[in-house]
Amino acid sequence: MPSSRLVLVVAAALVDADGRVLIAQRPDGKSLAGLWEFPGGKVEPGEAPEAALVRELREELDVVVEPDALEPYAFASHAYADFHLLMPLYVVRRWRGAPVAQEHAALVWAKPQDLRAHPMPPADRPLVDALIARGV
Repeated sequence: MPSSRLVLVVAAALVDADGRVLIAQRPDGKSLAGLWEFPGGKVEPGEAPEAALVRELREELDVVVEPDALEPYAFASHAYADFHLLMPLYVVRRWRGAPVAQEHAALVWAKPQDLRAHPMPPADRPLVDALIARGV
């Protein structure tokens, strides 16, 4: 099996009071443009995953999340052509501010069972299945 570099990213399922989950559409010009994903991003060298997610949510959505609001939920492990992605998913039910698409083309709130109607990257799909099967 050929070796490929491991990329660690973190993602959040922001869940509102109605049980809807926030997903974000990847913008034109980025890989997988137009697909919907859980907000989050790469963990920088020396950065804890939770700190990375708090930072990414502030940068991408302009929301403030305290580290104790991050509930570890599931993870995805997916081999893309040129790297292997490892992505822990955290559920977030408390944040300050209204999410705004700072880096994405659009944001959508959807019930977990409706997330499958939005085309997503291969690594995100098993996380949708987990949200539906286990509930949020």
